Amino acid sequence: MSITVNGLDELKKLAGSDLGTSEWIEVTQERIDTFADATGDHQWIHVDPEKAKEGPFGAPIAHGYLTLSLFIPLFTELLDVQGVTTKVNYGLNKVRFPSPVKVGSRIRLTAKLAEVEEVPGGVQITVDGAIEIEGGVKPAAVLQSLSRFYA
Repeated sequence: MSITVNGLDELKKLAGSDLGTSEWIEVTQERIDTFADATGDHQWIHVDPEKAKEGPFGAPIAHGYLTLSLFIPLFTELLDVQGVTTKVNYGLNKVRFPSPVKVGSRIRLTAKLAEVEEVPGGVQITVDGAIEIEGGVKPAAVLQSLSRFYA
């Protein structure tokens, strides 16, 4: 369920708020292969299902950066900022990949709006997020993301 805010003042009021949990999405072999083609990273543990069955995880796994890239579509399910002219991904303070995402797994995001601070012409938000694996003990990714919103 998405939280919708209109403008920077409403966004500032959300500082410290739990943003909730996204819907599950499946990480398919097709998604992994498409990411491999886009990045040129065709390591067998990602794109060779037969060889990956014999590997350390018993199946192909998603690239860590594929998992990380899914933060944005998952995050947009949680927070919709309207009444701004520009939304910019500003970077990451930290990211870790505690557990691999096996092909066919479903993942989702839980997030908290840790901080909202003013920057020239807008605000910068810091989001603490965890990308969970359905049925998993450890998250696939733990991250702190920075985004900027301009009036």
